[in-house]
Amino acid sequence: VQLVESGGGFAQAGDSLRLSCAASGQTYMIDAVGWFRQAPGKEREFVARITWTVGREEYTDAVKGRFTISRDTSKNTVDLQMNSLKIEDTGVYYCAVRTRAGWYDYVKIDSYDDWGQGTQVTVSS
Repeated sequence: VQLVESGGGFAQAGDSLRLSCAASGQTYMIDAVGWFRQAPGKEREFVARITWTVGREEYTDAVKGRFTISRDTSKNTVDLQMNSLKIEDTGVYYCAVRTRAGWYDYVKIDSYDDWGQGTQVTVSS
């Protein structure tokens, strides 16, 4: 599955941004889609996940109540609506898909099979 992220950019604290992830290729294999982010000098970390069929959502505590993940299975897209942005939300945001069946830990990077190239989000005060 090929993934392309878009929608990143510059924002001020308190603003909103909407990221989009477009999937192509063997999209029928998608089991779930996750968003991760990586701040400068830090490890890549889990942000949110949505299951493809049921649409079950999960979030890291740092973004709960501010970010919303959604999917459009007819368009093979997954969006991340980011509201009330904080400076600490700055980083490169990646979407990733899981195509394998079975149980997995959705916060772990190696639970996902294909990754996009990332999109930069910069939040300033």
